[in-house]
Amino acid sequence: MSTTGQTQAPAATPQGDPPRESVTVTDNRTGRSYELPITDGTVRATDLRQLKVTDDDFGLMAYDPGYANVAACRSAVTYLDGDAGILEYRGYPIEQLAEQSNYLEVAYLLIHGELPTPTQLDAWTHEITMHTFVHENVKSFMEGFRHDAHPMGMLLSSVGALSTFYPDAAQIDDQEIRHLQTIRLIAKVPTLAAFAYRHSRGQPYVYPDNELSYAGNFLSMMYKMTELTYHPDPRLERALDVLFILHADHEQNCSTTAVRAVGSSRVDPYSAVAGGVAALYGPLHGGANEAVLRMLKRIERKENIPDFLKGVEQGKERLMGFGHRVYKNFDPRALIIKSAAEDVFAVTGRRNPLLDVALELERIALEDEYFISHKLYPNVDFYSGLIYEALGLPVEMFPVMFAIGRTSGWVANWLEQVQDPEQRIARPRQIYTGVRKRDYVPASAR
Repeated sequence: MSTTGQTQAPAATPQGDPPRESVTVTDNRTGRSYELPITDGTVRATDLRQLKVTDDDFGLMAYDPGYANVAACRSAVTYLDGDAGILEYRGYPIEQLAEQSNYLEVAYLLIHGELPTPTQLDAWTHEITMHTFVHENVKSFMEGFRHDAHPMGMLLSSVGALSTFYPDAAQIDDQEIRHLQTIRLIAKVPTLAAFAYRHSRGQPYVYPDNELSYAGNFLSMMYKMTELTYHPDPRLERALDVLFILHADHEQNCSTTAVRAVGSSRVDPYSAVAGGVAALYGPLHGGANEAVLRMLKRIERKENIPDFLKGVEQGKERLMGFGHRVYKNFDPRALIIKSAAEDVFAVTGRRNPLLDVALELERIALEDEYFISHKLYPNVDFYSGLIYEALGLPVEMFPVMFAIGRTSGWVANWLEQVQDPEQRIARPRQIYTGVRKRDYVPASAR
């Protein structure tokens, strides 16, 4: 198969008419040519079905493992330009939001499409604050896990279990019900996450404190012990809020795609978001910052960096926290999180010596022609693990922290999908590679 179009914009026709937004494809098997319309820089995959060798042929399919070049939806939530290092939520640069906004305002933006007025933000914040408590039976549910259960597994199960506490959530065509589930999810996921942490530590659960901010309340549920009132350090509160903002959404990543795929069956949002938590559980997604921490611990000292980087160039080592599936430039979130790390270390007094290793590793890598030519730049995972460790969190909690921030993005995508008339149940095709036309053989003759 070959295409006759050019990569640059086609010239106007001799009559002066504007060029057609289409591509002409010639099927070399039959010699027939087909004109496929181009819309928003894409060709509909189903249009390829026209290319057939015989009338009963299924038609041509696109094969794309990992969906590297497939647009499965239209979305107005997040814009990402990996080549230019741009990340925008609803058109607002991530740098401006991280510096000037707070997480609940960003969550409102992702859900509603616009920044709230002061009155809208007050009402939104109040709604979420009033829904942070979970049903008492959730405590019994949590207590059913072993003491050494992974916190992410507990979060996955408890988020899915919320669908049994709120069966009205299945009425996804009701706007008011959708709004209520949106509030509940953003409000309750931090509570479930904190309960999972306390359970893994053998500590009593701490109820939400509605006098605290979103991030401050989470810190209270995590770390409050015998004090009557927990007062989080404002710098820790702000650093955590920034982390939630940076993780709030990231276009059609693995977990968001999972939420949309599960949600395409028109299931309730708790079940769909549980699918996102499950995807984030994997080491290639939510566990990436843990891998960075392990790498830094293995390097141990700055003096060992040159030999480690030589091993990377020779294919003997992997440089974790550098490079990205999408970004071919500097991850804009990495610059923001780097400064947040210093604030956390200043509060906790735990300036991890691995930070010096990380800084030196970053400096050398960014000056090395090999890494420059391969466009390997630090991503958000490079520093986030150091921050979580400075907060006293075990590595098992790292993806849980990620999930808290990402909940608003998951819900925003779910809401967008259920109201999109073009969306259908996810059902990709396959290329069958197995054996065909076998006859059953009785067990006695095998």
